[in-house]
Amino acid sequence: MQIVIIGSGVAGVSFAEKYRTLAPDDEITLVTREHDGYYSRPLLSRGFSKADIEQSIILKPFERLRENNINVLCGAEVTAINRAEKSIAIEGACQEKSLPYDKLILAQGSAAFVPPPFRPYGELFFCLNSLVDLKALRKFRQSFLNQNQHPDWAIIGGGLIGCEVASDLAAAGDKVTLFHAMDRLMERQLAAEDSASLLKVLQDSGVNVLLNQAVQAFIKEDGKVCVRTDVTAEFDRLIVACGFKARTELAEQAGLETGRGIKVDPYLQTSDASIYALGDVAELPNGKLYAFVLPIRNQALWLAEFLAGQQQAPWTPPIFTTKAKVHGFEAVHPYNV
Repeated sequence: MQIVIIGSGVAGVSFAEKYRTLAPDDEITLVTREHDGYYSRPLLSRGFSKADIEQSIILKPFERLRENNINVLCGAEVTAINRAEKSIAIEGACQEKSLPYDKLILAQGSAAFVPPPFRPYGELFFCLNSLVDLKALRKFRQSFLNQNQHPDWAIIGGGLIGCEVASDLAAAGDKVTLFHAMDRLMERQLAAEDSASLLKVLQDSGVNVLLNQAVQAFIKEDGKVCVRTDVTAEFDRLIVACGFKARTELAEQAGLETGRGIKVDPYLQTSDASIYALGDVAELPNGKLYAFVLPIRNQALWLAEFLAGQQQAPWTPPIFTTKAKVHGFEAVHPYNV
């Protein structure tokens, strides 16, 4: 059987490695746009206080996967799914232009969500959703450090990622202003008491937190970037951290059922019996996307066992918790997940 996986995050790699142990003779091909290897996405938001992050974030080079008889096509973009022929179309560094499959696993994860009003200003801000993004941010920051200066950042979004990045940049010595549209930080994940505690921790670390901010526009003036709200303030560069959106485009083009993510049944099967979805991109019948490491890995291991004929019961989410990686902050109440 030919198994093709799109995506090299925790979902795709965990599935590939587990399935290889259960089905040693099947052909497994993992297709990814990444070049650097399998890395820890949660560590991206600690990418400024750790000097060796570009090396330590790599959990496994792609060559290690190849040594395990998993074919990896890196630097490759999947442009289409041909359901009738059961193949995918590929562009990029690899020589393959088309790849057949018996079972296709969609594990592309999520992209940074940029609110529509911000999209015309793309050249003025960074997002932080991949190691490529982190390298671009670190390169920009290094240009200031080379002149014995620290950049002045504006972060748009006071959710999990925005607070983590603000904390880490402040810990690394940078000046940070955090703009949040709501009246408290991480309102989706934290109880009000913990939001207040988080606010104090960030303020004590030097982060300027501005709540109830309706960001209207970004403007570039004299090498600075201005954030326009009720007032206008200028910064060296912006980071937009307004959440994530499941990568559903390929599935939509192929005619698969989608909603917030790619809709799957309790067996992680899409509306096409030969195609499954895992991780951030999979929308379960309860309408949830389980975008956290523990349930994603659990899904991947379960699906490997199911496709190898060793699991018959449907997937059920494990009990799990999450936490914000903010220097000096510990929540008292459980997170909403």
